[in-house]
Amino acid sequence: MSPPGSRPAHPRDTIARGPALAAPVSVDAAATGGAAGRPREPLPTTTPANQEATAAAPAAGIKARVQDFSFYYGPFQAVKNVSIGFAERAVTALIGPSGCGKTTLLRCFNRMHDLYPDTRYEGKIVLNPSGINIVDRRISPIEMRMRISMVFQKPNPFPKSIFENVAYGLRLRGVRSRRELADRVETALKGAALWGEVSDRLRKPAFALSGGQQQRLCIARALAVEPEIVLFDEPTSALDPIATSKIEELIHELRSRVTIIIVTHNMQQAARVSDFTAFMYLGEMVEVGRTDMMFQNPARPLTEQYISGRFG
Repeated sequence: MSPPGSRPAHPRDTIARGPALAAPVSVDAAATGGAAGRPREPLPTTTPANQEATAAAPAAGIKARVQDFSFYYGPFQAVKNVSIGFAERAVTALIGPSGCGKTTLLRCFNRMHDLYPDTRYEGKIVLNPSGINIVDRRISPIEMRMRISMVFQKPNPFPKSIFENVAYGLRLRGVRSRRELADRVETALKGAALWGEVSDRLRKPAFALSGGQQQRLCIARALAVEPEIVLFDEPTSALDPIATSKIEELIHELRSRVTIIIVTHNMQQAARVSDFTAFMYLGEMVEVGRTDMMFQNPARPLTEQYISGRFG
């Protein structure tokens, strides 16, 4: 693994900033275009940029498609009529201010909300090529969590050994052979760029690892069951710059094998690691497009104002 700063410059490493405004723009002003008394422009659930992102997806196609999707916490609608396609074997970043619905949408993919009462899904999240509607109540949430793994904001290793952390999901899937377990744990740890650091202490407690190592262990645990999609919820927000660099390099390497969706508040990180970016605001999908195009020339004024730091 290359030390921080030695990785070749990525074409998305520099974020293009929009023209400076004469004065700071409030969220309300940004939403209305800044004109006093002008009615707020409705935010589309499917935009031309969204269609362009879908059309520009890799030849392998779309791995998951969100269709007219809404999510409710009790009477509160947190996600509003969202439609978006997620390209297979690519990284899509979900960005937007706190409370905009991006993490809520992310957690719908592996049915995390089923763990809490009084929540409701409307619409579909279709997983290709099977065509399964992920949020169909007839579909097992446990099965979805095996097929769609999640890495959380803070490392959450189990109070077990390094080996048993990675083997946990494999055992749930019925893998019992010691040889197969050992081989697949090694493969997962290598996939998470951790094998070289822990191969001689697999029976040691996971909590003995550093924070960055614990997060890579959680990634190895997610990879062990060979998921179709890996979800990252601000995976580096609790890590130091060196550990952050390693996780970002790992995401670059994983994109060739698995579809990745990442929630991040860090605009520079979104620009560095993602192929596509989706901007959400107040539960709605404002704009979706190729990351380089969105950061250099966003289609919507609201997107430009958020990316350039005018609010959020």
